[in-house]
Amino acid sequence: MMVQIGLIALLVVAYIIVSRILKSSVTLLGQKKFANEVRITYVSKMLNLGFTAIFILLICLVLGIGYGQLAIFFSSVFAVVGVALFAQWSILSNITASLIIFFGFPYRVGDWVKVVDKDDEILGQVLEISTFHVIIHRLSGDIVTYPNSLILQKAVIRFESRDAAQAMSQFTASSTSTNKVEDQSASS
Repeated sequence: MMVQIGLIALLVVAYIIVSRILKSSVTLLGQKKFANEVRITYVSKMLNLGFTAIFILLICLVLGIGYGQLAIFFSSVFAVVGVALFAQWSILSNITASLIIFFGFPYRVGDWVKVVDKDDEILGQVLEISTFHVIIHRLSGDIVTYPNSLILQKAVIRFESRDAAQAMSQFTASSTSTNKVEDQSASS
């Protein structure tokens, strides 16, 4: 019994230390990638949730709950969650894609990008990378919300500047919203 109490105390201390390290690491990485605070908090909470599930599993094993009992419990929980999430598959894939984008997406807020899409030109500046989509302000002045799961499946071209992006655009320089505003102010 004393061994179990000692192991549980050790697990609790390890849980506290590792969760603080995890939170500070995600915060540092988010600041390095210029992610907004809401996104950093979201990713930190998602990773902490997974770590907490592992912690609870380890506590159950220390307390002597058998593998068979845990397997039955977790398979029941996963079956219910799986059925619930199957109806919302796109939401789950966008959340997963959001985590992948946070850790591995080579583009940041403020970058000029073009999503290679045969149906439409998605070329502009990345305004925000949120939980479910990337918001792009196009040269034409429109705002595009592009789902995270789709942006991982498409080729994305990053430009060094607005001028380089504009050179690749199907829109002419006179049709962009900034030039329209400049033309209107010049005529007044």
